[in-house]
Amino acid sequence: MTIMTDDELLHYARQLLLSDVDVDGQQKLKKSHVVVLGLGGLGSPVALYLAAAGVGRLTLVDGDRVDPTNLHRQIIHSRDYLGCLKVESAHQRIAGLNPFIQVDTVPEYANVKNMSFLDESVDCIADCTDRFSTRFMANRMALDTGTPLVSAAALGIEGQITTIDPRDSNAPCYACLIPDIPEVERTCAENGVLGPVVGMIGTLQAVEVIGILLGWPDRLTGRLLRFHAKQMSWKSFFYRKDPSCVECGSAREFI
Repeated sequence: MTIMTDDELLHYARQLLLSDVDVDGQQKLKKSHVVVLGLGGLGSPVALYLAAAGVGRLTLVDGDRVDPTNLHRQIIHSRDYLGCLKVESAHQRIAGLNPFIQVDTVPEYANVKNMSFLDESVDCIADCTDRFSTRFMANRMALDTGTPLVSAAALGIEGQITTIDPRDSNAPCYACLIPDIPEVERTCAENGVLGPVVGMIGTLQAVEVIGILLGWPDRLTGRLLRFHAKQMSWKSFFYRKDPSCVECGSAREFI
């Protein structure tokens, strides 16, 4: 059993009151390790809420530096850290929020080499990046290591989130949902984004990760949840495993 100090119990007091968490759940969170890819608009609330909730170990991966144009949506950073690495800015903010957890940093953009540490010690991956190439790489790594992956995206006034869970052999992967990489990848820097939209999607992403760590049922596996801010509407789409998927289906054997 993971022992919590009196200070920790006080920090998590309101969360411990929930029957869906309680002491056993809080201990599960404390023993968990989550990798957060990207410390931008999505990664900011993901990292903050997972840290505040007591996920015992966070590994933050991002090679970018804090820029003034980030601050309207990337709420983990501040003007005091302009020009600094985002992982260091985030680390400092988290340390001031919850000193009872371990935070590791990888000051590089996620790639196959620097993500080689993924093993059974990682309980979940939160993909908060804005590039399809990184999303597909995270999908492959999740499949290779059997690690649940919560993938989210936001652009303009819309956002979406889904979960890839390779622990279920019948569950679809990200490539089942989007089989082809678009030729043109739109990013927030090129097309703009409304700050609260990434905040909402990132917060949902943190909730989904916590649900996975605590073993809650009915996660977003095989389901894409989409939000449109102007219409204030939510839509949910189900998608299935593609038997011929090049990543998780029979076609993978021939690559």
